[in-house]
Amino acid sequence: MKYLIGLHLLIGAFLASAEDQRPNIVLLYADDLGFGDLGAYGANAIPTPNMDRLAKEGLRFTNGHAPSATCTPSRYAMLTGEYAWRKKGTGILPGDAAMIIEAGRTTMASVLQTNGYQTCVVGKWHLGLGVGNTDWNKPLSKTPLDIGFTHSFIMAATGDRVPCVYMRDREVVGLDPKDPIEVSYQNPFPGLPTGSANPELLKMHPSHGHDQAIVNGISRIGYMKGGTAALWKDEDMADTFTGEAVKFIDSQKDKPFFLYFALHDPHVPRVPHPRFVGKTKLGPRGDVIVQADWCVGEILNALDRLGLTEKTLVILSSDNGPVVDDGYKDDAVKLLGDHKPAGVLRGGKYSKFEGGTRVPFITRWPGKIKPGVSAALVSQVDFPHSFAGLIGKKFDAVTAPDSLDLHRALLGEDVVGREYLIEHAGGLAIRTAQWKYIEQSNGQRKTKETNTELGNDTVGQLYDLLADPGEKNNVVKEHPEVVTKMKQELKKIIGKNPPQ
Repeated sequence: MKYLIGLHLLIGAFLASAEDQRPNIVLLYADDLGFGDLGAYGANAIPTPNMDRLAKEGLRFTNGHAPSATCTPSRYAMLTGEYAWRKKGTGILPGDAAMIIEAGRTTMASVLQTNGYQTCVVGKWHLGLGVGNTDWNKPLSKTPLDIGFTHSFIMAATGDRVPCVYMRDREVVGLDPKDPIEVSYQNPFPGLPTGSANPELLKMHPSHGHDQAIVNGISRIGYMKGGTAALWKDEDMADTFTGEAVKFIDSQKDKPFFLYFALHDPHVPRVPHPRFVGKTKLGPRGDVIVQADWCVGEILNALDRLGLTEKTLVILSSDNGPVVDDGYKDDAVKLLGDHKPAGVLRGGKYSKFEGGTRVPFITRWPGKIKPGVSAALVSQVDFPHSFAGLIGKKFDAVTAPDSLDLHRALLGEDVVGREYLIEHAGGLAIRTAQWKYIEQSNGQRKTKETNTELGNDTVGQLYDLLADPGEKNNVVKEHPEVVTKMKQELKKIIGKNPPQ
């Protein structure tokens, strides 16, 4: 009997020790941050010492990708492990959309939650809330809490879309019941000013669109009425979100946790806190990137203060590539100078070219990740499966058909990563470490509003990315055998789980 008790205690101690080896995971997810926007990736016009610190102490990927070239589909794919182009309704959502991830579905958060992690999302959500026809004055039935998060402090969509309020778990923060919120994406509310009708009320003017409800002197997409006490102040948003993220870390310092901190910056409207105004010569876009870097620094400082740095895997990335003028007159184009937000890459947000999905991608885990640079081909769509692999747990691949276990690549142990990767921006492109093939398309070549090259052409495009990272020379005619192989692989990947 004593032997059995001793064996039981020994096994229990072993299992407890194994559990203690599980890292905390902090995912710092910027919004519209480009491959060339950080000092660690060659920029010199924007000081980013905290993000550069991560790169110096960790692994800087040169082939790290968001799943799509726009926000909602990237976030959907990253959370679910399923490419967004497989499912209808995963395009850029309005602020009053129903949640597009089914409750109870496997996500990168639920993988960790079901294995003992406290899980938190702070910041931009943009995956829908509720079930449609949302009543913002009551607790919502479908929120991040239903797909694997134990804590949530978010905005419903984006900074340029109503409703312009924060939500904690299921409820609007600071809402006065006597001043209920109404939201419409069809019709303005009688008697309320709009950006188009009342430009004299604006402190930031739209360059295209963004001319409906006015909140904090900035006109937005969509119409909103009420909720005055709950409205956010754009200048304070970075402080608010960062404070919530640090508070969560403080509360979980003695147990494994996952923090998904979805920064708003440098998405529009770019309204930095006064202490960041003028920190660059690039105007508000440059200044909010400095602000985002401060947010990252506060998280790193919290980990250092609590003695959690060596126990925590930190991942820094972005939901898509950069965009300069994305709807507001903030002099971003005029003041750009020699700065190249996408670096050597072609295109940006909305584009099938590399600038659309190849983004900053850095991992740091002191003592586990050897500092350096990796050319491994990795994607955020692999986070659900990779997080399971990282903590040694099985993974339900049924609901995440596109997620691979690349945790060894994230740790620098695998220098190859994926064999094939799908890039999504309206249509599809497929790439390997060397080659990239873009399907032919009859769409427009550039966006009228943002002047972004979309990667559309009436003929197929093949680029040798090792020799031509800027995708300047289409070699589709010179390598027909490569084109055939890439087409076959694209067809096979699509056929694995055809679009619904």
